[in-house]
Amino acid sequence: MEELLKTIACELVENKDAVSVSVDPENEEGVIVYHLHVAENDMGRVIGKQGRIAKAIRVVMRAGASRIDQKIMVEID
Repeated sequence: MEELLKTIACELVENKDAVSVSVDPENEEGVIVYHLHVAENDMGRVIGKQGRIAKAIRVVMRAGASRIDQKIMVEID
């Protein structure tokens, strides 16, 4: 899942070296939180107009996680 998120983000940004993903351990509700870090000037590209790209990234990640019976949440930092 971490590689999927990184691959999606790398295709959207200009500064591919600044893309990183950190993962928090599973919390009490069973949710794993993925933190996507991008360069400051690429933040708009990842979020998109009215957050549409960010929502799409979250939908794709949730769909992938449901295939392996995980609950995830994606935060863009």
